[in-house]
Amino acid sequence: MNTFSMAIHGGAGTLVKGMMTPELESRYKQALKNALDKGYLILEAGGSAIEAVEEAVKLLEDSSSFNAGKGAVFTATGSHEMDASIMDGKTLNAGAVSLITGIKNPVSLARDVMEQSDHVFLAGEGAMQFAKELKYSLEAPAYFYDEFRHNQWLEIKDTDSFQLDHSKKKDSKFGTVGAVACDKEGNIAAATSTGGMTNKKWGRVGDSPMVGAGNYANNKTCAVSCTGSGEFFIRGVVAYDVACLMEHKNMSLADAATEVINKRILELGGDGGLIAVDAKGNLAMPFNTEGMYRACKSSNGLEEVSIYK
Repeated sequence: MNTFSMAIHGGAGTLVKGMMTPELESRYKQALKNALDKGYLILEAGGSAIEAVEEAVKLLEDSSSFNAGKGAVFTATGSHEMDASIMDGKTLNAGAVSLITGIKNPVSLARDVMEQSDHVFLAGEGAMQFAKELKYSLEAPAYFYDEFRHNQWLEIKDTDSFQLDHSKKKDSKFGTVGAVACDKEGNIAAATSTGGMTNKKWGRVGDSPMVGAGNYANNKTCAVSCTGSGEFFIRGVVAYDVACLMEHKNMSLADAATEVINKRILELGGDGGLIAVDAKGNLAMPFNTEGMYRACKSSNGLEEVSIYK
């Protein structure tokens, strides 16, 4: 039987250590463990990688601790615009949504785009129309309200600044959640979801919903979910870059992921991290920031829940 395994992340960058309390650290780790356990139980029961990554990401979206779903940050107009994507490594089918509002679990809508439409990527009004046709119920803005997020926004509201989540320092935290999994059949999948940047304008879209940039899965190589300075991850086509190095340079998962995060993305001026799995169940979780909210579990006994290096 194939080694089955799973990894999840809740964003790179993290709260600077001075701002992290033991209570807060414990809350983050528990939220990560809950999501990891939910996805892993699906794999253990013989479920598919695609099902496991969707369920794990949904749990992270339901936690106000992370910038996705319920914990989504505020845009320049005081609203919430969310993005998500999902990809099946067995078929190379993918689904993505961007600039959606009121949807409790954007990752589920992304999966519905993959399975219930002839398209890969729906955005804005069109994506909302699709959700309504599938009878999605919309949450009121109050569901997404979080005092910490609101205060973050008030600090930079009406300025040209934007902030990539948790910390006081601009650009110091990239709020995305994601999951990758390899099931008992050796099929792999990836899912990524985000609430974007605090105070973002003009319908800005990051790497999270973009196939090949922030999310990618191919049984021949690997499944990847990224978190980082989105503009750089888009330009570096980071998720596909890892797969490319494996396919064309015969690099291992660990070597390819490390090369992309600790060399190639830094040369572009970007930072962040990623989680990845290959069809043999090997895992990689490199990052070049102070930390990355991350967790992984494998049928070979590996288990980890970590924040800092």
